[in-house]
Amino acid sequence: MAHAAVIAAVAGHLPPRVVTNHELAEQYDTTDEWIRTRTGIARRHHVDPGMATSDLAAEAGRHALEHSGEDGADLVVVATTTPDRPCPATAPTVAAKLGLVGVPAYDVSAVCTGFLYALHSAAGAVRTGFARRALVIGAEAFSTLLDPADRTTGVIFGDGAGAVLLRAGDAGEPGALESFDLGSDGTMADLITVRSGGSEEHALRGRTTGGTDTDPYFRMDGKPVFMAAVRHMTHSARRVLHETGWSIEDVDHLVGHQANTRILRAVAEKLGLPPQRALINIARVGNTAAASIPLALAHGQADGRLRKGDRVLLSAFGGGATWGATTLTWPDLPVL
Repeated sequence: MAHAAVIAAVAGHLPPRVVTNHELAEQYDTTDEWIRTRTGIARRHHVDPGMATSDLAAEAGRHALEHSGEDGADLVVVATTTPDRPCPATAPTVAAKLGLVGVPAYDVSAVCTGFLYALHSAAGAVRTGFARRALVIGAEAFSTLLDPADRTTGVIFGDGAGAVLLRAGDAGEPGALESFDLGSDGTMADLITVRSGGSEEHALRGRTTGGTDTDPYFRMDGKPVFMAAVRHMTHSARRVLHETGWSIEDVDHLVGHQANTRILRAVAEKLGLPPQRALINIARVGNTAAASIPLALAHGQADGRLRKGDRVLLSAFGGGATWGATTLTWPDLPVL
């Protein structure tokens, strides 16, 4: 049979600090009910001072390696919107923290679709024989980008990391990644953005330091993002189901990017999928951007919702704009 990239382990890591709706209600002059109704979120985790994205990513990666019984990987790919620094990439730092100095490591930046883009890239490396084992991590310290005066984003996002270890295997075996669908539309770049810190800012303002018009915070235009997310996640999911040869009735679980509960339910409804088949963990972790899908997989494995043989559909939408989907049959993984 043809070589394939197979999920050998999944793991997640959350920073210890829990931030409840009640805490944010005081900060943003709102209520727990308002936050829950709009987002479905009850709590989220934030990094403590001195904790970086690479710390979260390394912990998730370490747990994935431990669960797999492997002592290393041939490739490390980190999907993140919140790298430790603009330069260099965060993945080499993560690899070094895992004792994988010398292993190729790079970042993928596709915001909330980042994990699926990274998964596709790493799966290609495994299928072509470049790597026998590839560690794919989605990690975010999104709280570091949030405007303390912006209620619309401040109550949504949380920090965390999730990781999967891919191994070389056979197409058709449980855990083998099947079809992928990926896309983008740069005309929607301003819907989800951080305007400062890149070459565009310097090109527009000249090579200066300081200035009063710099905006270092994450910004999102909620209503058009909602509509675009539902549309593209649904269309991408349908395309990948067609390529895989599955009908919607074949899908046991939809694991979508955990943007908010309303988006996830709307996507399930448009696909014709019963709402109970949408695996949702956003209530306890918030929107963790590139970390959301691997964290949902880790939690689904830990609580027993994901079982060997289940047919799983992954779908996401993120800044760029970017979107994507893939399918797999859930493997027999170690109990977390």
